[in-house]
Amino acid sequence: MNNKRVTTLICAFAIAVALTAPSRAQGVITTHRLSAALAAEAVTEAVAACAKQGYHVTATIIDTDGIEQAALRGDGAGMIAVLTSYDKAYTVIMLGATRNDDSSGAIAQRIGNDQPPGGIVKVPHVIIQQGALRIKVGSEAIAAIGVGGAPGGDKDEACAKAGIDKISDRLK
Repeated sequence: MNNKRVTTLICAFAIAVALTAPSRAQGVITTHRLSAALAAEAVTEAVAACAKQGYHVTATIIDTDGIEQAALRGDGAGMIAVLTSYDKAYTVIMLGATRNDDSSGAIAQRIGNDQPPGGIVKVPHVIIQQGALRIKVGSEAIAAIGVGGAPGGDKDEACAKAGIDKISDRLK
């Protein structure tokens, strides 16, 4: 009787462990994404940071597939700001992975001003300008934030950083 009871308990424990263990499906990739709330908070902070300096900007967050997740057009921001904020984010999320560049400014510096006609600059939504940063969890890039409209890409990038800084404590 004692052996039967021990065997039953061991079997019950093994079944419970098997049922509660996370499944690891073969061939399935797990990725991370920003929640809508965090994305909205980051673009709001980026636009507010630039507005405090008198800059009329738009901030856009895209995921790693290039899909817009959040965008905010600040008061007075023109259409060019809307377009460039997306394109800057797209550039850093798509081109940043190959050389682990975390900013569109690093990409622009690497490629330089002497861009040959055609090539990468002819790809839709690629814009070789400063103003976007990858958003990371650890070393994994999960999104990018681009800002357009300030008088200089360095100012756009500083506002993008303010957006990331606002949510950084929750990216762990």
